[in-house]
Amino acid sequence: MKKIIYIFSLFIAVIGLLDSCINLESESYDSINTTIFPTNADDADALVIAAAYGPFRADGYGGLFQCAKGGLASNTDMSTDLLDCKWGDSWWPAVLQLNFTATSDIPTSFYGTWANHIGKMTLTLDRISGIDMKEEEKTRLVAETRCGRGWLAYILYDLYGPIQIPSLEVLQNPTQKVIVPRSSKEETVKLIEDDLKAAAEVLPAKYSKSDENFGRFTKGLAYTVLMKLYMHEKEWGKAVECGREVMKCGYSLVANYKDIFTLDNEGNDEMIFSCIETRGVNEQMWHAHVLPSNYPTTNPNIQKWNGYRMPWQFYHSFDPKDKRLEVICSEYVGTDGVTYNETNPGEYLDKGALPIKYGEDPTQTSESSEVDVVVYRYADVLTLMAEALARSNNAVTQEAVDRLNDVHTRAGLTAYQLSDFTSLDDFLGAVLKERGHELWGEGCRRSDLIRYGLYIDYAIKYKGSTTAKEYMNLMPLPQSVITESSGQVIQNEGY
Repeated sequence: MKKIIYIFSLFIAVIGLLDSCINLESESYDSINTTIFPTNADDADALVIAAAYGPFRADGYGGLFQCAKGGLASNTDMSTDLLDCKWGDSWWPAVLQLNFTATSDIPTSFYGTWANHIGKMTLTLDRISGIDMKEEEKTRLVAETRCGRGWLAYILYDLYGPIQIPSLEVLQNPTQKVIVPRSSKEETVKLIEDDLKAAAEVLPAKYSKSDENFGRFTKGLAYTVLMKLYMHEKEWGKAVECGREVMKCGYSLVANYKDIFTLDNEGNDEMIFSCIETRGVNEQMWHAHVLPSNYPTTNPNIQKWNGYRMPWQFYHSFDPKDKRLEVICSEYVGTDGVTYNETNPGEYLDKGALPIKYGEDPTQTSESSEVDVVVYRYADVLTLMAEALARSNNAVTQEAVDRLNDVHTRAGLTAYQLSDFTSLDDFLGAVLKERGHELWGEGCRRSDLIRYGLYIDYAIKYKGSTTAKEYMNLMPLPQSVITESSGQVIQNEGY
């Protein structure tokens, strides 16, 4: 992964340069450096890393998985009952209160920032196709690029519905003004499905931390995203098939929940994909966004901005014996000697407990940590399997209960028995609760609540929203996209 990080930092400028040349010089695609770059296997590798891996990083305020306001996981969870924020910046109310508009900052930002990367990956596939290199290596690079394109398309589809998918012909002729309309639901799903299936056929099951290619896309990742697509489409049987494929890839649960998120345990066998953080290259800011200024850390040099919180009502939904509470702080003695808790919150715990989650970085000297950011874990797949098995059978089965127990008992809780569930809805409620307790802060809650038909209800019940409406299950496209298309790109209903 060190090689990937180095090349990415070096060649991301090349991708930006290509865009700039297209925009500023009005030159055609075929005339831009095609005899200079890419010409060999190293060039192809660098191009794929920049184009296909570029969105899927957590680097300060950059990347889909950053911990700041542009982060997918933190912000989608903020729109649910799991997380809240103390800050009064102008962009937060739209997310926290589910008051989306076509000019809202965060709800529109993911499309505005990342939609054009679908085309960049399509161009990358074309550019590496003619390079003289080992066929096995080229096949892997194509699979990685298709995995990235399918994954990004799924993320945007989940947030916004059908997306714009530019053809290669359009991309190769940037001087011709062509408005690309949104594709149909069927076309969008087909792109995602085809890309992820093609990637899964080629990529290795998983990488170990000692592997040279650790950090690159894998079969396990492709099937995980495909499983999430099928859950979104309510294709329960297909979701089960994907889950079984992931279970063949060699993942396993870490014995202790809190150890998943530590510097010492990076690259553990539960991790399907994480953002690799390295000092001076990619660094994340979760603790800076969570911790109060008077919170006593072992490393006193960690910057603390007193922002993110876990609402007390959600905190109290945990069983007191749940080991996952070890990474949530409900009481602490501040550096000022005062004990802060729910009954004496001060200006620190008034909106909830501290969702600490990650272990400390002992060498951190500012807001930036080297602890890898979790994106997808095996526990996510196992609990989705429990849900998909029950839904596909329209009944609670022993296998579904077993998959739920895999995660439930790891938290130190008593195993469920099949007889504990009097109905399918009873079991599905237990799965939803488990996924919330297991995966908070990892960006699963919004999709889960929408699938259960509860997203809007929870915004009203737990966030006190007076603006939440059913159409907000989809976020709005940026108004600029609609305006610049002269109406050829259709806005989501309600906006």
